[in-house]
Amino acid sequence: MPLCGPKLSLCGVILSAWGIIQLALMGVFFWTNSVAFIEDIPLKEEYESKDELINDLEQGYQQNALNCWIAALLYLVTLCVSVQQFWMNNRSTYSV
Repeated sequence: MPLCGPKLSLCGVILSAWGIIQLALMGVFFWTNSVAFIEDIPLKEEYESKDELINDLEQGYQQNALNCWIAALLYLVTLCVSVQQFWMNNRSTYSV
């Protein structure tokens, strides 16, 4: 049974596919400690030692990578639902 129309389900498919690609790539870049994303790492204002700063940077990068991959998996669920809805809408259109 279709819960949404064909246009909405197609929009969900496109947005979900884009979200999966973008978040998976961002997760890879966080995992490799990309300097471009350093502003997204939560850090304190001042540190006592260089080792403490490096440790917080590495933990922040790893946590953000994990968060991106979890969000990409949630987009995968949304993609599956959208594809199923798109398929149901096309199926109900042709069955007369």
